[in-house]
Amino acid sequence: MNFDEKARYALTDENGVPQLNYRGAIGLQYNPIAIAQWGLGNFNLFSRNGDAAPRNNFLKASDWLCQYLEPNVHGIAVWNHNFDWEYRSTLRAPWYSGLAQGQGISLLARAHAETNDQKYLNSVERAFQSFLADVDQGGVTFTDAGGDLWFEEYLVSPPTHILNGFIWATWGVYDYFLFTGSLKAKSLFDRAVKTLVSNLDRYDLGFWSLYEQSGTRLPMIASPFYHRLHITQLRVMQRLTGEAIFGDYADRWHAYAHSRSKRTRALCYKGAFKLCYY
Repeated sequence: MNFDEKARYALTDENGVPQLNYRGAIGLQYNPIAIAQWGLGNFNLFSRNGDAAPRNNFLKASDWLCQYLEPNVHGIAVWNHNFDWEYRSTLRAPWYSGLAQGQGISLLARAHAETNDQKYLNSVERAFQSFLADVDQGGVTFTDAGGDLWFEEYLVSPPTHILNGFIWATWGVYDYFLFTGSLKAKSLFDRAVKTLVSNLDRYDLGFWSLYEQSGTRLPMIASPFYHRLHITQLRVMQRLTGEAIFGDYADRWHAYAHSRSKRTRALCYKGAFKLCYY
């Protein structure tokens, strides 16, 4: 999956590291997810053209992630977001995310492969520990009543199983397996694939995909952007695993996106959800 569009940010600090402007009381903030994706986008550019500037940015993002990887109250190394965020309930700073953990690992594994610098390997090893612990123990994993394993983007109770965040976190685990050969990582990846195969039908409304398992009377439908992202992610999952079901759902959701009536229905549904819950 290509992150080229994430390779440029208008707002950066004095070192050239991206900041996001959330405006209002939050203002300018570092977001570990955005920085990891900026690094991955620059890695994509560097891999194609070999230019020094994207390589420098790719490693600049990697260095930032090494510097700001810190233990949470359970002693597990995480990338914190140091601002409050309104979700279903307010995420109070500092909060961390399975998505940030996965994409940070994906970036740092590439940084080590490029430079052979031990600091990147050390950070990868530390960050991966979050996937070996349940949410209640300071990690980012949740096992449901049926035994399915989830990696949670937002750590809330009850969990919401955000689809795109789960898949991206799963890729971080897979990158760790490719990077280290860890059998623990391969087992986690295989369990996550099984979870996705068993639960994809829960994300299919019959005319559009769901963003998450919200637990609300009206489930939270994906925006057009996230619906397209789901399709791309499922095609990648098919390539990684050979599971035909991922391609089947990608084709189905692609057809939804190209149906005028289904797009209109999805937009109306999205509007109703916002009126009810936001």
